[in-house]
Amino acid sequence: MTIQDDMNPVSADPETNVEGIARTVTERSAFQRVLTLTVGPILAAFLLSALILMLVGVNPLTYYGYILERSLFSGLGLQQTATRMAPLLFLCASLIIAFRAGIWNLGTDGQFLLGAVISAASAPLLVGVLPGWAVLLAGFVLAALIGAVWSLIPALLKAYQGVNEIITTLMMSFLGVLLASTLVKLVFRDPATTVPQTRTLPVEDRLPRLFDTSISSGLIWGLIAVLAVHLMMTRTAFGLRLRMVGANPLAATHAGLSVPLLTLATFGLSAGFAGLAGASEILGVAGNVRANWNPAYGLMVIPLVFLARFNGVGAIVLVFFYSALMIGSESAARRLGVPQDFTLVLVASLLICLGLGEYIDHHKRKKER
Repeated sequence: MTIQDDMNPVSADPETNVEGIARTVTERSAFQRVLTLTVGPILAAFLLSALILMLVGVNPLTYYGYILERSLFSGLGLQQTATRMAPLLFLCASLIIAFRAGIWNLGTDGQFLLGAVISAASAPLLVGVLPGWAVLLAGFVLAALIGAVWSLIPALLKAYQGVNEIITTLMMSFLGVLLASTLVKLVFRDPATTVPQTRTLPVEDRLPRLFDTSISSGLIWGLIAVLAVHLMMTRTAFGLRLRMVGANPLAATHAGLSVPLLTLATFGLSAGFAGLAGASEILGVAGNVRANWNPAYGLMVIPLVFLARFNGVGAIVLVFFYSALMIGSESAARRLGVPQDFTLVLVASLLICLGLGEYIDHHKRKKER
């Protein structure tokens, strides 16, 4: 090697250097996409919400400080955050299946509530008849079945008539919410109470707690559900078939796949997990369902799933973040006089920023091409 080679190693091995430069450019591009599509929208949403708080006379640093103190830096708050994650994780599993398969299942709230009501109505009646574990298993199975059945009409219309599932699932969701409330008031109402609600499952018969905490073991089942769904959709032949149907139904048909049957399977699995989310909330925490109760978790989870790019691990991280936000904002609202629904303002800000991030990324990639 000459002295010039020592001073200018780029010319010594140009092929290696080109590969290194290409790798650096790729890594830089990937990092920029993460900033544009994930980190950037989150920070922008918090800044936008901070401006709104300042406009109404609330110090955003104080507000966010209360959220952190209540949800993460408090033992009880951290346990409540972990418990709140359980139904959200099941809903993430539900939506990951649907969205990866190209299906817009926007009816999860109705499926969630019907699953909650059927588990709340059946579990107390089975106590003393079946062993404790069988009571919980029956509640979960019934909830999954009722969720899947409630998605049958949108599934059939989508599979065999090509009807847009956004409209049908939303309509069925509204009907499911109303039906759940009606069932609580009329069919499954506890005659021993003046407030319309189902019978209450005793605390000792609910899902066991983790160690010596108040954290429901539903958290563990929710984590298993999300990871299992992630592996199914990314590592199995069945998941590949579902993704093929979502990506290109015509190509899937030419490949010999039964698109209608796979569409039905997608709806059934997605709605079944939404029903499990309702059962986990009732069998693990609440113990009963009151009339007109609707936490609307399904629509809240949608931006989290999109922000995670349909990735199960990413969804778990974001669910923890969102659960902490929900628990902390309830305390901050009481202390600072901010409406509890301000969390929805933050979620709306996040959706707006996500949309802008998608637009910027799409425009940039189009320009690069």
